[in-house]
Amino acid sequence: MSFGNLVLIGVALFAILGAVGAFTIAFRRSQTDQAPEPVDPAAGLSTETIEADKSMAGVRVEPISVAAAEDAVDEIVVEVDAEETEPAPSTVAIEVVETQRVVEVSPEEAGVTRRQFFNRALNVTFFSFLGIMGVNSLAFFWPRLSGGFGTDVDAGDLAEVKSQVFTSDGSVLPLFVPEAKAYIVPAPSSLSEQYVGLQVETEGLMALFQRCVHLGCRVPWCGPSQGFECPCHGSKYNSVGEWFAGPAPRNLDRFVVEVQNGRFIIKTGSVVLTSRAPSLTVKYPQGPSCIGAVAVEEA
Repeated sequence: MSFGNLVLIGVALFAILGAVGAFTIAFRRSQTDQAPEPVDPAAGLSTETIEADKSMAGVRVEPISVAAAEDAVDEIVVEVDAEETEPAPSTVAIEVVETQRVVEVSPEEAGVTRRQFFNRALNVTFFSFLGIMGVNSLAFFWPRLSGGFGTDVDAGDLAEVKSQVFTSDGSVLPLFVPEAKAYIVPAPSSLSEQYVGLQVETEGLMALFQRCVHLGCRVPWCGPSQGFECPCHGSKYNSVGEWFAGPAPRNLDRFVVEVQNGRFIIKTGSVVLTSRAPSLTVKYPQGPSCIGAVAVEEA
């Protein structure tokens, strides 16, 4: 997964979290804007209680001491006995006391605050990004145990490979193997001393690395000149990858090759580097160049 894909995934995830957060905030505000109906403090009281409470409006009740209260009781008793009159009705006072009760609720009942929501969303986004980066880093550094560049690549049946490389008119037509990033070309009749004991040739075939040894550009095949010519800086090689002209410091790199059970195997994990050949084992150029004028071949 490329860095651009990771950025797109992160932006999409952040947009989704933002939309969910905005919806949550709007929903909570809509619930808050609906103010509750006022509660009648007299709800549930009897009619006698309400009338008694109204009768004491504007009346101030002074507290009396216990001794004064006992004297008042004695006087009332004497007067009652003496005059034998009906006792005066006592006034009933009702005191309404307002109290506030604090009730603790559980986190499930209270819900999630906006600050908690945004903190959690930010943490989820951050750790998701770290997880994606970690998985991609692990995939990048994990060695490929089978298949792909850096391993043994099966280029196909040996007979079929030869039928594609060796043409009827005797010209060279390299077979490009994308998985190995290599050109399969016919090997020269006699190998240069540079390649003795390096196992770069088998059954008359060699495998050349597609990369120019100058600055790493891919070197295409030029049919008219029967060689490899780099379009970036003009380095030129013959059909077996030997340096001919240009700023390249050495020959094209090549891979170790072998035949296993009739299959042509390119060992892309074994790259062979050689210096410029003292003399070309295959003639070059054999025709016009694909990238401009060709220098006169040295004798």
